[in-house]
Amino acid sequence: MSNAILVVGGGFSGLTAAIEAAELGHDVYIVEKSPWLGGRVAQLNKYFPKLCPPSCGLEIQFQRIRKNPRIKCLTMAEVTGLTGRKGDYSVRVRLSPRRTAPHNVDFSLLASSLEGETPSEFDLGLSKRKGLYKAMPFAFPGRYVLDPSTLSKSDAARVAGNKFLNLTEKEHEIELNVGAIVVATGWKPYDVTRLTNLGAGSVKNCISNMQMERLASAFGPTGGRIVRPSDGRPPHTVAFVQCAGSRDQNHLNYCSYICCMASLKQCLYIAEQNPDTLITVYYIDLRAPGRYVNVLEKVKALPNVRFVKGKVADAVQADGDKVRVTVEDAVRGEKLTLDYDLVVLATGMQPSLAGENPPLPLPLDEDGFIAGGEEAGIFAAGCARMPLDVTRSAQSGTAAALKAVQTVKGR
Repeated sequence: MSNAILVVGGGFSGLTAAIEAAELGHDVYIVEKSPWLGGRVAQLNKYFPKLCPPSCGLEIQFQRIRKNPRIKCLTMAEVTGLTGRKGDYSVRVRLSPRRTAPHNVDFSLLASSLEGETPSEFDLGLSKRKGLYKAMPFAFPGRYVLDPSTLSKSDAARVAGNKFLNLTEKEHEIELNVGAIVVATGWKPYDVTRLTNLGAGSVKNCISNMQMERLASAFGPTGGRIVRPSDGRPPHTVAFVQCAGSRDQNHLNYCSYICCMASLKQCLYIAEQNPDTLITVYYIDLRAPGRYVNVLEKVKALPNVRFVKGKVADAVQADGDKVRVTVEDAVRGEKLTLDYDLVVLATGMQPSLAGENPPLPLPLDEDGFIAGGEEAGIFAAGCARMPLDVTRSAQSGTAAALKAVQTVKGR
């Protein structure tokens, strides 16, 4: 039997669950598949309700983790197997090689000198990264990652022999004994390349809402300047396409909850940088739950923003790297064809487990959200359960942690 708790996923809800359980006196293991903690929040420019940068909330969480010896973080790690029963689980975890020293060596000069590059996963393909890299300035853990597949021949020669790098490090597995499990595997942006009618992945200057967050971020690919990916110029006209793939039986059959608010927030980003940019938001319904209605009213009051009720039929390449949008204005009963410098697709929130075959005994609904498992001492948190904003994800993490604690105490 074990009093330890496993948290699968190191995003905001997972971090919250881990900290809450550890501060109640339990050993906690965080298993995160990416090299750093923070999840999707780390990729945002700002998040609700305070519209503060991700470092604001995440740094507090990271400090609490640093100061709590009960929390052990396993990054670049994935659960591969589970045996046992509630209160006494044996969990098999595969650790991928980071290939850098266990302490936080500053490789910035060496990294910048390397030649090989590959599209940045963190910047969603809007920039390139080196073979030795760290995704963000406030990354936790603060260690670089060495990716041999991105190194050129001269790069390999340059890193060979460095005592703080280990090109031969291999993946390995460990086993953890825990009494309860919190699954906080989070969400992934819906695959925009499936939205062929909206030009995603093929039309220049047609980007996703998460790519817009990276453009607006001070540590993003453009240093926070919102520009067209094709030529680096600020857009004079921008269109937001709401429900891009959401509430659509051919894609995501549900409302992703946060898309409208994300677009409203991004309207503010653009208006702050260039008040003269003309912004059009095409929507089916505008959803601003609770106190967020104040943000909707603020954006509606902006003189350069207009809202058009109507579903966009398609987006195609036009002259001058513009994006041509065809949409029906449902109020006026008109079909519109207009060109924009930049189009932002409000793509939906899909659970990370959708389409996966998780090693944990998790019942998933038809959309990939976790729909049970508590009788086995496995508790879902955050967007693994349903679409949520950051505040509600944190609340969900706390609730899952308390259930896990009750499980190991009451066994």
